[in-house]
Amino acid sequence: MTDEKLKLAVDEIKEHRQDIIAKLVMFSKTDSLLFWGKDDELAAKQEQLWTPILIWAGKALHADYKTTDGLQTVEQSKTALTGMQNFMENMSDEELAAFYLASMNTKSELLAAALVKGHINAEQAFNAACLEELYQAEKWGHDKFADSRRETLKNELCDIEKFLQK
Repeated sequence: MTDEKLKLAVDEIKEHRQDIIAKLVMFSKTDSLLFWGKDDELAAKQEQLWTPILIWAGKALHADYKTTDGLQTVEQSKTALTGMQNFMENMSDEELAAFYLASMNTKSELLAAALVKGHINAEQAFNAACLEELYQAEKWGHDKFADSRRETLKNELCDIEKFLQK
């Protein structure tokens, strides 16, 4: 990810901030950290990496997120959605742009929030976002295209982290 892409995202935020926040609040209902695996080994890894993020997010956003091991979304409380909205509204344009890009890349606003606020670093965000894929690769073998895509994601998260540190 180039600085140019991040600057374009900041410009987009400045122009459409409230619309973007509203869409992101709706996206938060499908956060990947809310969908847990049924496999015991995978669930143990999720517990290790995801639970600390969920606990932090609960405190930082003043919300209790509900998880599932099914495919259907779980109705989140109004408090959770309001907490996410307030969290985003209190970010600078630069933070919100980084949050937006990180959440789209990781499929998780909870990971993006933790990254933007410095609770986790890019490597931790990557490991949590790709946990299921990395687990499957460990178990069944690597695919060069998937490995390449994950490497691109990792680099983009590192770029977002550097952008936030400026």
